[in-house]
Amino acid sequence: MTEIVIQTHKLSKIFGGLTAVDKVDLTVPEKAIASIIGPNGAGKTTLFNCVSGFYAPEEGDVLFYGKPIQGQATDRICSLGISRTYQNIRLFSQMTAVENILVGQHPRLKGTWWEAVLHNPRYMQEEEKAVGEALHLLEFVGLDGLGDHLARNLPYGAQRRLEIARALANHPKLLMLDEPTAGMNSQETADMTAFIKSLRDNLGITILLIEHDMKVVMDISDQITVLDYGTKIAEGLPKEIQTNQQVIEAYLGPGAAALSKKFQRKKTHDA
Repeated sequence: MTEIVIQTHKLSKIFGGLTAVDKVDLTVPEKAIASIIGPNGAGKTTLFNCVSGFYAPEEGDVLFYGKPIQGQATDRICSLGISRTYQNIRLFSQMTAVENILVGQHPRLKGTWWEAVLHNPRYMQEEEKAVGEALHLLEFVGLDGLGDHLARNLPYGAQRRLEIARALANHPKLLMLDEPTAGMNSQETADMTAFIKSLRDNLGITILLIEHDMKVVMDISDQITVLDYGTKIAEGLPKEIQTNQQVIEAYLGPGAAALSKKFQRKKTHDA
């Protein structure tokens, strides 16, 4: 039986009088690539923030392998095995690529501050191992040889990959990617899509992502959840979402939905 990695039940987040996430139910099985889509302002990133601990929901539950985590601190949630990236890249621009990844390893490191000050043998051994793993992660994400480069000096696509490498440094069971192909050209997008698939296929990581590029979503997803004004309006396989009239209307408006429905009827009649 497939385990459920992340599950939300009637999850709601309210800002003042605005309900950004409204009683959303979401279930992501182990080793799945699950996408959350919806128009701008649909509540996608707010849902991410509730799962990863940046926001405490007003009501509802967030379960990670069946255990409630809603309202817990972000560092605690991270230490459980949940890592994420952001819509806008949030690297430490003045730090090197290796140093950024070392920050990502922090939840797993055992050394104390006084061991770091004294540079005792245990600390030195742990640091050497951490640097070696950081270099390995750089190679894994295609940035081999760039460890000493400042993050700000890396090309845009490389910064995206570095952010993922930092997230992987936590050895996550769930990796949350917020618009991983945003701002990329077609080749960078194709490369990133293949890379995300490899994370699931080669490392067995469950992936939950927000993405606006519908080609990426349809190519990569095992399941798709659609939000509109904070409410879940559809969920299913890519082929089911593509023809869902409520989804088409949310993205393109009632006129486009009616036209699509007419086209589908004509296509069925002609067949």
